[in-house]
This record gives sequence, C-alpha cells and structure tokens, in this order.
Amino acid sequence: MPSFKYFIFALVLTLHASATPIAAPTNGCAAVHVITARASTEAPGEGIIGAVVSTVVATSSQTVSREAIVYPATLTDYLNSESQGVAAMKASLAAKTSACPSTKIVLMGYSQGAHVAGDVLAAKATGTANVVAAVLMGDPGHVIGESFQKGSALFINGLFPRAPGALESFSAKLNSFCDIGDPFCASGLDTLTHLAYVTKYGSAASTFVLGRIGN
Repeated sequence: MPSFKYFIFALVLTLHASATPIAAPTNGCAAVHVITARASTEAPGEGIIGAVVSTVVATSSQTVSREAIVYPATLTDYLNSESQGVAAMKASLAAKTSACPSTKIVLMGYSQGAHVAGDVLAAKATGTANVVAAVLMGDPGHVIGESFQKGSALFINGLFPRAPGALESFSAKLNSFCDIGDPFCASGLDTLTHLAYVTKYGSAASTFVLGRIGN
C-alpha cells in the first residue's frame, strides 16, 4: 500500500479520534457486553465506531456494558499491531465469558479493529460461542462473495483477505460493511469512503445488533 495512503488515513482518523479509553465493567454481569477495537491511529478508546455502541446502549431495554481493547492500532508495523489486537480481544473475550457465562457478547471493529475482530472470530477463540452479533466496518480482511457482506464491494478483496469461508459459520451473527473505492477493505483509492461507514451505515448496524441481542 503506498505510503501516501497511510499518511492521509492517519491524518483524517486522528481528527475523529476519541481520547477516553473505555474500561471493562468491574461490578456484576450485564445482559450484553460489547467489546470494541478502534481503527488505526485513533486515540485509545472505541474510536468512531463507538457511536454505534452508544446507540445500542441507549436503545436496548437490557443492561449493556462496553469495553474497548487496548492495543497499538498503528499503521507502522501494522501486522504486529493487528496481532496484538487479536491477542487483546481474545483475552477480553475469554475473561468476560468465564466471569459472566450467560452474558451475550457483541464484537465491533473499524478498519484495523475490524481486522482484529474478524480474525478473533475466524480463530474460533475461547468465548466466541457467546458472541451473538458482530459488526465490522472497513475490514482489511474482507473476502469477496461472502454472505454477511454489506455495502457495494461484494466482489473485491481487502488488503489482507482471510481464507475464503473463514467467517461463514458466523454469517447469521455478522454484518461487514465495505464499499467500492475503500483503500483498505476493497483495495481502492478513496480514503473518504473508508471513513464514512458510521455515517452511512451506523443506523443499520445498530438495528442489526439490537435485533440479535433481543432488544
């Protein structure tokens, strides 16, 4: 991927960054727990996809707790950063499902964070049996022609495509949003497309999650 894409991507995402980390709940078990991975270069916290989480929390009649994983989210040394994100989300998922086995789990991720969440599901990590919904936006692991894809880039691979079918066992629980032109999930040239998913699809994503958790 050309270096100027990294620069533009980092610059624009920095303008959207959330500076407040979201900690895992420490008291009791909520009915639903959302684990989120932020996009590359965003400040610690949920990042821009946190708006979708907030809608779910505000709209659901159930108790919903939220947690943002701690990982580098860097573009430099991307693959190592993403690997650390996968390890962090696996650890959070295992800890939460061990402590609260009846809690329904939702995974969300944007860009590198979507790559992280998707790879956790693909690995069928400990606790994924408790996952009732997952939302990926701008996933660099995007693979053509899979049933859970949303958006216009149905037949274009991302920069780091997973093995075909790696996520199909979660298809009913998963929405992955990717549009043509996105440099990261669709190997395109339009960085603004990559940044538009919450604005364009946030309502659809939150509605999907609310339907999956039983409102």
